[in-house]
Amino acid sequence: MADAAVKGTPRVLIAADKFKGSLTAVQVAERVTAGLRRAVPGIEVESLPVADGGDGTVDAAVAAGFERREVTVAGPLGTEVRAAYALRGDTAVVEMAEASGLQRLPEGVFAPLTASTYGSGELLRAALDAGARTIVFGVGGSATTDGGAGMLSALGARFLDGDGVPVAPGGAALGAVRSADLSGLDGRLADVDLVLASDVDNPLTGPTGAPAVYGPQKGASPGDVAALDAALAHFAAVLETAIGPKAAAYAAAPGAGAAGGIGYGALVLGARFRPGIDVMLDVLGFAAALERATLVITGEGSLDEQTLHGKAPAGVASAARADGKEVVAVCGRVTLAPQALGAAGIRRAYPLTEVEPDVARCIADAGPILERVAENIGRDLPA
Repeated sequence: MADAAVKGTPRVLIAADKFKGSLTAVQVAERVTAGLRRAVPGIEVESLPVADGGDGTVDAAVAAGFERREVTVAGPLGTEVRAAYALRGDTAVVEMAEASGLQRLPEGVFAPLTASTYGSGELLRAALDAGARTIVFGVGGSATTDGGAGMLSALGARFLDGDGVPVAPGGAALGAVRSADLSGLDGRLADVDLVLASDVDNPLTGPTGAPAVYGPQKGASPGDVAALDAALAHFAAVLETAIGPKAAAYAAAPGAGAAGGIGYGALVLGARFRPGIDVMLDVLGFAAALERATLVITGEGSLDEQTLHGKAPAGVASAARADGKEVVAVCGRVTLAPQALGAAGIRRAYPLTEVEPDVARCIADAGPILERVAENIGRDLPA
């Protein structure tokens, strides 16, 4: 088996996302590599951890050669946190979850009405200070539903109540906004290519908007959802007075509802929306790595219906199929039928549950079990 690579064993590219709650994308790549090499010593493996714009995006960029930069910013509740962004040359990758994500809340605490994206704006400002001319703004995993108002405030905007006083942080307070002043926005934003990278295309409000679809995940009750939806609609109406009809167009645009509506704030800043995985594949240099590969291994924690709608494995498989490369996937579990996987460009899925039926053990011991799964992939490779 030692000379299998010489005899035509595939050159493997591992381009998988995290197994949320169990393994980072980097750890997934390490475990798959270890398992493959146990089954096929000497096999050529290249790792390119990926992300779709949500949590883990900065880590994926760092793994691809970006420099990790840390700054102190406001967390979703206003307390200081250390947050990271990634920089290579004049391109920065900023992940809103680093500053404003659910993981920044204390255990068991939610703040659907008051959590703010102010720290995400501070992260963007740090990237500007570092000289970034292109900023990939990955959004997802947020604790917030403030329409990006906090982020805009950190970048110089002012949202005032009827007495001319800045409104309180959070989405609920936006119902009290009576005027918006964007004249103080950081002037450097006009010269930056800001890319809104997200795996969702929801509008800001309404039945498929940010509060209705994602509010409950952040602890919002039905009453909270209704209040937040009304507040965000009011916020957009005030911005329409300030910047014209484009404010309404932004609110209805795909991606406006991403990460509690921070997508809307990014669009107001002039961002262009692109599916997160497409952006990240470009930034990470996926095309060049794909050219060197004959087999691609992608994956994430759960291969399910959501996977087919902008998640990393679907994006990887689509790009690989367009290049004529075979794709298999690793995952914690799979609920998609083989036909659905095939239609997405994935020849076969290898779930952890195939070697360990106990789901609890799969979550607790994901690393070693994933290595065993990868051994099976290695054994299935052409001799």
